[in-house]
Amino acid sequence: MDWQALIDLDKQLLLWFNGSQSLYLDSLVRTLTNALTWIPFYLTLFYVVIKNNENMQKILLVLASAGLCVLIAGTIDDTIVKPTVARWRPTHDPQIGLLVDIVDGYRGGNYGFFSAHAANTFSIAIFFWWLVRSRLLTTAMVIWSLTNCWTRLYLGVHYPGDILCGLCWGACAGSLAYWLYLRMASRLSTGMNFTSSHYTKTGYLRSDADVPVSMLVFSLLYALLRAAFA
Repeated sequence: MDWQALIDLDKQLLLWFNGSQSLYLDSLVRTLTNALTWIPFYLTLFYVVIKNNENMQKILLVLASAGLCVLIAGTIDDTIVKPTVARWRPTHDPQIGLLVDIVDGYRGGNYGFFSAHAANTFSIAIFFWWLVRSRLLTTAMVIWSLTNCWTRLYLGVHYPGDILCGLCWGACAGSLAYWLYLRMASRLSTGMNFTSSHYTKTGYLRSDADVPVSMLVFSLLYALLRAAFA
């Protein structure tokens, strides 16, 4: 395998995704990449967890498992992988840095392998995919994760390879967190098999699972409008 060819392709793809001549898009991406934009989405996920779990132990277990996703996916990346691999972010890379379109002066930290945004968001998406088993919610969460990934490419703070590896690591982290969740949940003796068409097979009301989808749309509309009036 020609690694140099892959590295060169990674750089070419980054420059294709990176930046634009549109101030509107610049503002939109800066809004979308900000975690505060997604607070309504996070709150509705929290609502779904509370509404569909019968005791505080189960609720805390779900929240702890979601926190474990971030710990495995992002914290390990930021504290161990990035400083160990020490691959420059495109915005700091001496070979390509001058070609990268810097948006509003944002460059990120020195190292970018792999993307914590990709790993964190996809680990949560995969965890809730296993947990809720709602196609609509899963689709919404994957869109949320990939939107965050796109913003990192647009801003030039990650190569596509950083994003891809982050997604893979996030999928593993989310699956591991769910496996540990199942082991702990079994001790609480809570049944998880439902046959009613009103519930997913893990016991979540389908109508409740669809609520975060509306909040995802709301968050996207908010970002579009904020960018328009920035």
